[in-house]
Amino acid sequence: MAYSRICIAMRACAIALLIIFILCLVTPALAANEDRYGYIKVQEVTVRLDNGTAAIHVSYAVDEGTRFIFFLLGKQDLKKKLLKILNYEDAQITRIDLSSADFIVDDAAYSYGNGIYWYPSHEFNVAIPNLTIETPQSTRNFTMAKAFPAGIGFFAINNY
Repeated sequence: MAYSRICIAMRACAIALLIIFILCLVTPALAANEDRYGYIKVQEVTVRLDNGTAAIHVSYAVDEGTRFIFFLLGKQDLKKKLLKILNYEDAQITRIDLSSADFIVDDAAYSYGNGIYWYPSHEFNVAIPNLTIETPQSTRNFTMAKAFPAGIGFFAINNY
């Protein structure tokens, strides 16, 4: 009798895990908005340019159902999806939580010497509701931008 209770409990756990797994697979298909990538809804991206490096801050919201999965399995899938959203091959994660993340991209801007840099146009894999590009001289804001068009030139602050 105790054996049958254990079997029933194990089957119930297996079914619950199967349902959670199926929901994880279905969630990206349900996310039809341009500012969503799977269970992530991007709110804002700020790209702060300093010399050739770009410091990127991403604010987002994750679906409530995925918070439990992060608790069980960790944030590796979240990291992978955020890197896919940003579309930088060499971005490095410096900080991540369930509402925002920070990245560093070395050599994001081309150097023309004498402290002169060019940050080229860049495409993201989702539409960014609020995109901000900050250089030492100016700030540009875009709404529902899937790309940063035309690029931007700037001068480095410290040129020794």
